[in-house]
Order: sequence, then C-alpha cells, then structure tokens
Amino acid sequence: MTGMLIVGHRGAMAHAPENSLESYALAEEAGVDEIELDVRLSADEQLFLLHDATLDRTAGADSARGLGPAGELTMAQLQAAVLDSGRGVVSLAEMYDATSTGIQLEIKAPETVPHLARFFAEHRADAERTVLMSFQEDALREAARLMPQVRRGVIRKDLATAEGFPGGWQGLVEHTRAQRLAVGLEGLTAEAAAQIRDQGLELHVWPMRSLENMRDAVRLQADGTTSDDPALAMQWLREVTDEQASADRQEPAGRAPGA
Repeated sequence: MTGMLIVGHRGAMAHAPENSLESYALAEEAGVDEIELDVRLSADEQLFLLHDATLDRTAGADSARGLGPAGELTMAQLQAAVLDSGRGVVSLAEMYDATSTGIQLEIKAPETVPHLARFFAEHRADAERTVLMSFQEDALREAARLMPQVRRGVIRKDLATAEGFPGGWQGLVEHTRAQRLAVGLEGLTAEAAAQIRDQGLELHVWPMRSLENMRDAVRLQADGTTSDDPALAMQWLREVTDEQASADRQEPAGRAPGA
C-alpha cells in the first residue's frame, strides 16, 4: 500500500460509541496509524475527551442530558454521567494508558492548552506520539509557544477557507507553526496539493466516506486521511493500490503493423 496514514475518527465510531475506550481499542485492532479525538477542560481543570460542548448527543441515559456545557461540570460529574458507552467521559490520562498508537488530539477549547503543556511535561512518551490539531489558529500558536516539542496541525473545511487567512494557507501555517495541514477534499487540486507538500507539510484530507474519496486522496498523494470506519478505509486503500498496480503492469498498446 501507499504510505498514507489511516486515522480512526474518534476511534472507530462506525462500530462503537465515539471517544470511548471501546472505540479506541477497535481502531487499534484495525491497525490505524493514529486515533483522532477531542480534548476539553472540566470545571475543576481536568482534561477529558468529548467532541460536543455538551453531553446531550452522546448521552446514554436521560440523567446525562440537560446538564449544560460540559466544561462547567466537574470531572466527578462528567464521569458519573452515563453516556452511550455505558460509562462517563474518558479522561486524557485514561486514554493514553489504554492506547499505544499515534494520537491526533484536537483542541476544542483554548483553555486546555496550558493544562496540556503541563500534562506533556510530565508524560514525555505520550507527547512524542501526539499531534495537536485544531481549527483554532491562536490556540495552536499558544501550543507552539508552550510545548514546541509536540507536533501541530491546523484544520480547515477546505483550501478556500484556508486561503481566507491573512497570507493565505501559507500565512495560516506560519501563524500556527504547524507541520500538518488538514483540509477537505472538495476543491483541492493536484497542483495545490503539490504546493502544500513542497512546503514540507503533511497533507491530510477528509472526509473519507467512499472508495471514490480514497481514489481522490491517492491521486492527490495525501499523507493521511481520517475515517469513521478505519478498517474499511484500509480496504479501500488496498483496492486503489491494487488498481494502480494493475494499470502500471499493462503494456501500452502497440502500433498496428505497417502503420
């Protein structure tokens, strides 16, 4: 296969509750290169993993709904709430203890950054397998200042949105001091993808929801992609790689005799 990184979106959320230990375990069993997940800060300044600002969408019991912003709850309250995983939220430390693969840690709230810096200062091995990601460019810039040893990646819906930053996507990367740029496939041309890679950046693309998405990612020579079903994404990558190998083996048609 190509060297494209396959990243499990909130674990393997197509098959297990997102941001749960079960989901992370399934992603690792599938053989992902990284797991993408989302970090927030509790009212008592503990780091935990949750995509949304509230527990409502992922609640597994009525008692977990209507509690308001998750960041205004203590860690004890967050872990007492029953989510669709059958338990409360997973703490950052629990996740690192339970995983061994690369981690793509999306910063959802800027206030997490100094707390992440303290965590990684005490957990250097975890820092080495982590890439900090965010749509929030100032949070990433602060992360670069406080923990320059941890790699960073900036996310945008598409390249056109990235171009809207002062100085274009290059200005965005310079501002965040990112080593990775993650953008949507829509509107991304081969020329633009080559320019991104020529700057020494890792190019990650999304979404990855079909075989055709994978064909586009391979055509663009993307360095990585994120999928709700990483095992299926790996299957698609094998199929596209086999298609390319088959095409390469075919000899060009010869000219007709006497032509």
